[in-house]
Amino acid sequence: MRAFQKITSRVIPVDRSNVDTDAIIPKQFLKSIKRSGFGPFLFDEWRYLDRGEPDMDCSGRPLNPEFVLNVPCYAGGEILLARENFGCGSSREHAPWAIADYGIRVIIAPSFADIFYNNCFKNGLLPIVLDATIVDRLFAECGPGYALTVDLKEQVIQTRYGESIHFDIDPSRKHRLLNGLDDIALTLQRADEIRAYEARRAQQAPWLFATH
Repeated sequence: MRAFQKITSRVIPVDRSNVDTDAIIPKQFLKSIKRSGFGPFLFDEWRYLDRGEPDMDCSGRPLNPEFVLNVPCYAGGEILLARENFGCGSSREHAPWAIADYGIRVIIAPSFADIFYNNCFKNGLLPIVLDATIVDRLFAECGPGYALTVDLKEQVIQTRYGESIHFDIDPSRKHRLLNGLDDIALTLQRADEIRAYEARRAQQAPWLFATH
């Protein structure tokens, strides 16, 4: 998993409440269990004027010119600004996969659906919960070229106007993001202890390890 420390990026404003996981990545794309390849289909039904299908070449599809991902001044943004209850709906992990595959690294919102929120951390995304009044102000400021700096180590968002906004994060999740540790990598940090335990168990209960 890619480590996260500090980024400065354009902000992509998605000014909608209750954005569900089916809007983030529609159900027809759930056939794949790979974590990559979902970026071109992020917000598919809002982003394109036709229906997307798995493995479709998106380069020639008709775009919705009014949707934010198709507005050139927001291209390359790594910070998504959203409204309350972002990521509601089903528990599909494909939603954070699609967001991360597109290149977004931070999502700022007043609230998130619990499962989506947890899945973000497992996939290298930083979901930041801020008071709704602060999010309102960020939306009011957000326009073409608007950028924020997000510093995970210091737990601070810096605006272009010099304001510093503190955010909270669980210490263990912060550690994992700073060091790029997903569940597997976290387990492998104790690989020597695991091998030692297995060796002891093999002596204590050899029948459990019989190969015939």
